[in-house]
Amino acid sequence: MILDVIGVEFRYDSRRILRDVRFALKAGELLAILGPNGVGKTTLLKCINANLKPAAGSVLVDGCDVLRMDAMDIARRVGYVAQRTEAARLTVFDAVLLGRRPHLGWRVSDQDLRLTGAAIERLSLGPLTMRSIDRLSGGELQKVAIARALVQEPRLLLLDEPTSSLDLRNQIDILKIIRQVVDQHEVAAAMTMHDLNKALRWADKFIFLKEGAVYAAGRSREVTSEMVAAVYGVPVEIHLHRGFPWIIPLEQNGSERN
Repeated sequence: MILDVIGVEFRYDSRRILRDVRFALKAGELLAILGPNGVGKTTLLKCINANLKPAAGSVLVDGCDVLRMDAMDIARRVGYVAQRTEAARLTVFDAVLLGRRPHLGWRVSDQDLRLTGAAIERLSLGPLTMRSIDRLSGGELQKVAIARALVQEPRLLLLDEPTSSLDLRNQIDILKIIRQVVDQHEVAAAMTMHDLNKALRWADKFIFLKEGAVYAAGRSREVTSEMVAAVYGVPVEIHLHRGFPWIIPLEQNGSERN
């Protein structure tokens, strides 16, 4: 197992955000973490990456407790893409190359340069290679952040709303790339998303968070309308389209139309 999340709890002051969250991921699996705003999805990713320290529980990556690792050890194992990336006075090439920092020796190697160039091309950032990232659009900046995580060569990828700020074409491209990386490089990945249909189309597994706990979990094709209604408070129908679940809300403007 690449990732084991065991009984994780987290509090902001006296307010409990996460309670007894448990799940596991093995190589080749992509997990969608789903639920309404404020339920703790981003907090959970930050606990897994040790940006936040859980009040209870543990997080194991390849059997090692991330809370006992230093930041560089975590970065060798986990690639984390935040929902928002701060722009800086760096070129796209240098910003992506920073992802190699956990692996750098005394100098940047030919391998570091090769991996950086390959990630830039994979994310279709080639024409922007020497542009300063503080001159990029939000979507372009998001793609730089994903490229930087990929060059870390992590065992686990964590992505917080990886398709936010992207148009439809780029959303599909990013999800394809994440799926290919998981399939071809024997890594595991977990991503938060609000678009249920895209999440269930590309992910193998899902968990629904409700009131900070795992309400339901399973393979993507096991999602039910009862689960969605209980978590989001919206009645839905679920149909299979080309073998994938397609969620259709039954309410429009507060009432169902005939």
